[in-house]
Amino acid sequence: MTTPTITQSELENYLWGAATLLRGYIDAGDYKQFIFPLLFFKRLCDVYDEEAEHAKADHGAVFREDHWLELEIPDGSHWDDVRQQATNVGMAIQSAMRTIESTNQELFGIFGDAPWTNKQRLSDATLRDLIEHFSTQELSLSRVSEDMLGQAYEYLIKKFADDSGHTAAEFYTNRTVVQLMTRLLEPQTGESVYDPTCGSGGMLLATAMELREQGKEFRNLRLYGQEINLITSAMARMNLFMHGFEDFEIIRGNTLSNPYFIRDDELRQFDIILANPPYSIKQWDRDAWVNDSFGRNFLGVPPQGRADYAFLQHILKSLKPMSGRAAILFPHGVLFREEERDMRTRLVEDFDLVECVIGLGPNLFYNSPMEACIMICRRNKDSKRQNHILFINALDLVTRRQAQSFLEPEHIEEIVQAYRQFEDIENFAKVVKVDEILKNRGSLSIQLYVRSSLSDNEDERPLDAVIEDWQTSSKNLRQSMSELFKKLEYKPETDQSSKNGVAPKNMIEEIRDTNSEKVEE
Repeated sequence: MTTPTITQSELENYLWGAATLLRGYIDAGDYKQFIFPLLFFKRLCDVYDEEAEHAKADHGAVFREDHWLELEIPDGSHWDDVRQQATNVGMAIQSAMRTIESTNQELFGIFGDAPWTNKQRLSDATLRDLIEHFSTQELSLSRVSEDMLGQAYEYLIKKFADDSGHTAAEFYTNRTVVQLMTRLLEPQTGESVYDPTCGSGGMLLATAMELREQGKEFRNLRLYGQEINLITSAMARMNLFMHGFEDFEIIRGNTLSNPYFIRDDELRQFDIILANPPYSIKQWDRDAWVNDSFGRNFLGVPPQGRADYAFLQHILKSLKPMSGRAAILFPHGVLFREEERDMRTRLVEDFDLVECVIGLGPNLFYNSPMEACIMICRRNKDSKRQNHILFINALDLVTRRQAQSFLEPEHIEEIVQAYRQFEDIENFAKVVKVDEILKNRGSLSIQLYVRSSLSDNEDERPLDAVIEDWQTSSKNLRQSMSELFKKLEYKPETDQSSKNGVAPKNMIEEIRDTNSEKVEE
């Protein structure tokens, strides 16, 4: 008798029900390291059994090539074997997962490193409850399609992000922002897509989903990602597998200190790069960057306290010369911070790599009120766009509902159309010559070039953005005053010099002292 199919809602409730069994035993931020491996384990075994039944019906025997990925589940390592375990359940789970990984090279390391054997965290009884809960549904392909399971997986990622607080940004980026970034880059069939800080793989998947929505072939995209966190990189691999992808490569590692994708001793280059790098990390090897063997310091060496321009330079060096384009989600500070001014100036003046800067509203960084921006970079800009940058002020285009901020479909469409038109739109978009940007000391601050009704109201801006603006303006003021002092340097005999249009010495000292006090405040 055929098992009835499950609805999307039933599937999502079933998965979230497993997570609720862990409430009170572990922190919400740790749910993912237990639930995702169990889900993937159950899926593998159910599909494996289904394929074996079909093979027996077709030709009376089962061979390894009858299975997806030519998967092999050794005796004693099946879900049903673990389900029979009454004691030391964690050890049974861990042993089964490690055996499957070692038997199937493509799955090596995919189950992560959850502490299954730590009974102080999860007792045998709790693990048995989890196993029994997952056993209430069959996750075969005939019951749960790849699309359904992929959507449910994404649902679970979002739920875990909502529950896990500040750690969510490590593996989750606002999906409406990802959709916008993907549409801006217009992925094409067969292209290579790379995310140097790929989290749970959502940006890579978004390129494929964009092509599918257009009715184009999407499974021949070549997807590549690197992620420093072990469980998060495992989540990305499971995510892609459960969406039905096989032609991808997700590697765990530190992109800045040990980039994995190398060809002929140089960084491998890609058609599309989507990224949401970690914001202004302080713990990175700046000294090694001074002599980076891959030339990722062509703009300069970023300050120790902010690695944003290290990630940016890595991305730019990883773009193909003719087709390479990137969309990077950054905090607004990268657009105007004084300590990065020289690098930013070289970026726009010497290399002309920035095509568009899009300012988004607050709360689109997960669990952070900070305003976000998208920087679009392109190696081979259209001749009409060369030496110009389009600024789009989309601060107003944010919907906030039930403590969540997101972009509506019409918001995304409005921004995409403005980018494609590359023309001035009053109070929304402005095409600016690089020469004008250089006159503003290389600042890419969007409000210098185009304002919106929201930006006129300073009370609407997050505090951290206001502080950062103030710090930058203070530094600019100090530098301007220093230049003024040099011009006014002289040795006056009397205060009579003030009558000749020259500031007397005591006035200069008073201005200098006052300015110094303001900056220190």
